[in-house]
Amino acid sequence: MDTQLRTFEVFHQSKRGEPHVHVGAVHAPDAELALMLARDQFARRLDCTSLWVVPSDQITATTPAQAEAWFEPATDKSYREAAGFPMRDIIKKAENWSK
Repeated sequence: MDTQLRTFEVFHQSKRGEPHVHVGAVHAPDAELALMLARDQFARRLDCTSLWVVPSDQITATTPAQAEAWFEPATDKSYREAAGFPMRDIIKKAENWSK
């Protein structure tokens, strides 16, 4: 058994069908022990249906400096908005047709 401690991020699901939410971290030599520690630390006082433990070094995330490039729309997408459809003209034609 490896005695070097690793950091594991803990995700908790309180009810079936709900998303898992990050609740903290534990330090353990392996994932199995990390799961036991997570249960003792995070599932005793809260309703819990599922726990995930993920090695912290396996999580890749964006930085605040990357936010604009990653999350801002790259192109104009006004064609997706309802304002781009000629509904008023269609309604007027339908009203005139029924007269």
